[in-house]
Amino acid sequence: MSIASINYSSSVLGAQIRNINQQLTDLSTQLSTGKLSQNYSGMGTNEGFAIASRAQLSNIAAYTDTITNVNVSINLANTALQSLSTIRNTVQTGAASTAQDLNVNGQTIAQNTAAAQFGSMVGVLNTQSGNRYLFSGTAFNTQSVANADDIINGTTTQAGFKTVMAERQAADLGANGMGRLVQTQPTASSVQVAEDVAGSPFGLKIAAVSSTLTGATVTGPSGSPVSFSVDLNGNNPNNGDKLSVQFTLPDGTTEQIDLTASSATPTPLGSFAIDPTTPNNTAANLNTALNTAIKKLANTSLVAASAMTAGDNFFNTASSAIGTPVNNQLATPAPVTGATLLSGTAPSDSIGTSFAAGDTITVNGTTLTFVSSGATGNQLNITDSIQTLLGKIDSITGTSKPSTVHGGVITINTDDAASLNITSSNTAALGALGFGSTPVTAAQPPLRVGSSPASSATTLVNGSANTIKWYTGNDGPGSARSTAVARVDDAVTVQYGAQADEDAIRRQMQATAVFGTFSTSPTGQYSGGQVSALSQRVAQALTEQPGQQRIEDIQTDIAMAQNTMKDATTRQTQAKAQLQTIIDQAESASPDQVASEILALQNALQASYQTTANLAQLSLVKFL
Repeated sequence: MSIASINYSSSVLGAQIRNINQQLTDLSTQLSTGKLSQNYSGMGTNEGFAIASRAQLSNIAAYTDTITNVNVSINLANTALQSLSTIRNTVQTGAASTAQDLNVNGQTIAQNTAAAQFGSMVGVLNTQSGNRYLFSGTAFNTQSVANADDIINGTTTQAGFKTVMAERQAADLGANGMGRLVQTQPTASSVQVAEDVAGSPFGLKIAAVSSTLTGATVTGPSGSPVSFSVDLNGNNPNNGDKLSVQFTLPDGTTEQIDLTASSATPTPLGSFAIDPTTPNNTAANLNTALNTAIKKLANTSLVAASAMTAGDNFFNTASSAIGTPVNNQLATPAPVTGATLLSGTAPSDSIGTSFAAGDTITVNGTTLTFVSSGATGNQLNITDSIQTLLGKIDSITGTSKPSTVHGGVITINTDDAASLNITSSNTAALGALGFGSTPVTAAQPPLRVGSSPASSATTLVNGSANTIKWYTGNDGPGSARSTAVARVDDAVTVQYGAQADEDAIRRQMQATAVFGTFSTSPTGQYSGGQVSALSQRVAQALTEQPGQQRIEDIQTDIAMAQNTMKDATTRQTQAKAQLQTIIDQAESASPDQVASEILALQNALQASYQTTANLAQLSLVKFL
């Protein structure tokens, strides 16, 4: 009789050996891969933290890509802005140069340079990052600025800046080349100068008159149209007696004519001859000298001012609502000024139909209320001036260009034509300000001379339908920077948008176009004076003024975005290290620990195998 052998494979000892073998296999895999397990179930209780950490690492990777792309756009924009600064300096230096020699085209070398630099500006402003135009705001798929030749020369259906400037010059000079002034001699001993039309936006505006002419009577400036007169009253002035007349030009600058009585022969420049025997001849000489001086002013400084104003009409996208000429209640009506009162409490110097306590004006949804006195916040005293009202309106609209009163015409400026809406509970009083209908809305520039021939025109009109639009990017409200926003961290966004019509860029574009486009007769009597006056204005326009936006301000804004992203990158780099540590602690196997465990298992397995071998040799005889 035999005894069957023991079935070790199904014994507890066999199961233990198999378990040790499996542990050795797992540990060997951990040692070779560095991971605790090749599947989720084997990772342990900390794997949930590892999964959450991986999600955060994925977000950081996305933020890193965003930061990289935004930095590329910002670096390109900054390079473009730096190029604009270089162009500005080049054109400004040329304009400030004393060299005013004209070539056969009626331009100086500096003007030719400006024309070329204008084309460079257009190229810079149409810079792209990938398929994104950097200076188009939210309309990043649209070219930022029209082609340089179209802007200046227009197309077959739309006028360019050159046409707008020529029309404006004709309107400002007038048919007689006197800056829309009419000069007469009502009597043999007097002279009179008047504006041709009350409230016209064109030409020279008589601002002030002063005289030391012995025995003379000066009247004005007053009336509608504004005029002044000088009557010598049959007297002769003394040597050195002077007549001074100050004019306001379309660009807001002022110029003064000084005429001095003189008995010298020949009569010195800027003087008029005294006829010792016939005082009326002296009056005629004054009339002639005044005519000559006005024509010179009109054909030099006025022409330059007209060109600069045409640039504003064409390029300045700060929209405006333009009233009609308004006269106040002086005995001899005169156009209103900023000092004209809003109420009827001073009828001699107020608008024809006045605001009263309790009346309201609503501007873009914000209501201004008239009170008798002690106005605060969104209130106006009924005794306040028109300029005070305009200041209140400007504070609501946030315009970058203050509203004005010029030549009896009130112009309300706004940076967002689509949103301007002004109504009043007293429509008659609002109408007395020159706005014939309510609500008052803004016309989108460009502004064009309102009728033909331009030399007799009296209005500016919206020219957007038949004039090139130089800026073709985003027109919406809000800051330029907010037109491009990127999230660079969980709770951090940066704004890095830019628009070619921002004030600093637009002013440079405008001044460069004016300087590079203007031309005159190479041999004209007033040509040198025109170019000289224009050069001074262009140099001044390109000089940074306090309170105005600068190219460097835009660079500072986008640099702040870069600094924000740099800080975010620093935080994320630290977070990545911490998150990776969490993942490693949850999933990684320590080589030293694994090796130690393998050695222990090997010893256990060896002992198990030894025990198994001994049991395999066991028989009943040996057992007994």
